[in-house]
Formats: sequence, C-alpha cells, structure tokens
Amino acid sequence: MADEHFRLRVAHAKSGRLRFLSHLELTRACERSVRRARLPFSVTQGFNQRIKMAFGPALPVGTASTAEYYDVWLDSYVPAEEALARLTGATPELVGPAEAAFVPLRAPSLAAALTIARYEVILEGGERAADVLESELGAVVADGTFAVEHKGKSKVFDLARTLPKEPQVRSVEGRVVVEMTTRMGEHGSLRPDALVVAAIERSRSGATVMSVTRTGLFIEDGDGFRTPI
Repeated sequence: MADEHFRLRVAHAKSGRLRFLSHLELTRACERSVRRARLPFSVTQGFNQRIKMAFGPALPVGTASTAEYYDVWLDSYVPAEEALARLTGATPELVGPAEAAFVPLRAPSLAAALTIARYEVILEGGERAADVLESELGAVVADGTFAVEHKGKSKVFDLARTLPKEPQVRSVEGRVVVEMTTRMGEHGSLRPDALVVAAIERSRSGATVMSVTRTGLFIEDGDGFRTPI
C-alpha cells in the first residue's frame, strides 16, 4: 500500500451496563482500547494532541447497540484481521469490536455518511398489546408530524421524511417488539422510544418500554442502504 496513512474503520457493540456510558465516555473507552492494542495510531495536530479518531452518531444514554462505528488513522499498515484481534484483546467485552476494515482516506466522515439508523424497541405487554400498539403506532405515523420537547424547546419531525420505512410490530414470547428505521440529519434524530411511548399513551395498553437497541447504521446509496464496512 502506497498511502502514508491508513484509515481503519471498526464496528463495535455497546451493551449491558455499559449502555449507560455517555458518548464522551464511550469515545474515551475506544481511545484507551486503541492505545492498549498498541496500534500505530496517528495523532492530531496542535498543542493538545490526541489519537486521530472519528465516531458515528451519538447514542442516547441507556440505549444499547450492536452496530456502532469509529475510524482510527494509522501511521503504518497493520492487516485489518490483526488489528481486530489486538482490539478485541484490549477492549471490554460489552463494547467489544466485531469487525474492522480499511476505508479510503478521503471517504466522507461517519457523522455525515451515516444517515439511516435501525432500532429494536422491546416492550412488556403481551400479545394483545401488540395488536393495539400496531394500530395506534400507525395512527401516530399517519398524523404526519411528531413534536418532541427537549430542554424547553420543541422540535417537530416530518415523519414522511424521518421514517423511510413503516415501523413493524410483532409479539415474541409475551413481549412486544417494535422495529423502526429512522433518518438522521441536519434536523436531528428522532428517538424511536418517543414515538412508541406516544402510541402506548394513545392505546392505553399499559405496555412499558423495557429496552432500546440500535441494530444497524447505514449509508443511503441510491434507492437502498448499505453498511459502512
């Protein structure tokens, strides 16, 4: 490889009790893993030099994930398989890496490229709640817009733009599972549980949200989506 530097993209999890890490705490944990893995990382310019890394969209505190990403720039080439093995041994299992691959140095940033997120919301409520919730969630989406209050400010989402696919509701072993795909961008990111809670309130089903997991991050590519690795 003739490039002077190399851009390694790593996919990793955020699960268990570590789902309560803030985005800043998560980035620091990843930086420490890169150091412990003894990868030949590049550093930023300036007085306060840091590992040259970039991260994907932040997760809300408490939301788990099976598909988070970061890029780390290397000064010399290490095979992706070896880098992954080193990182696996140097990273806590609950935020451990699952995949690694090199991407072009001039590829768009993760924050700019990753505009589609897929989530799984699990609720306690039973099969009847699934039927009722599916109907009410459809009614919420049919309203066309959804307002969210955050820190005293109101943000209104255009659901036709924000939801590229219809939410799917099913019952699994006495629990309700909602699969939702959202679009992120300059207008912000809609928390899937906010939409689900609105549907619960309308349905009066008594269901409660047990967990929220981001199960995929994607790049929009023509009429479809593709993973960043």
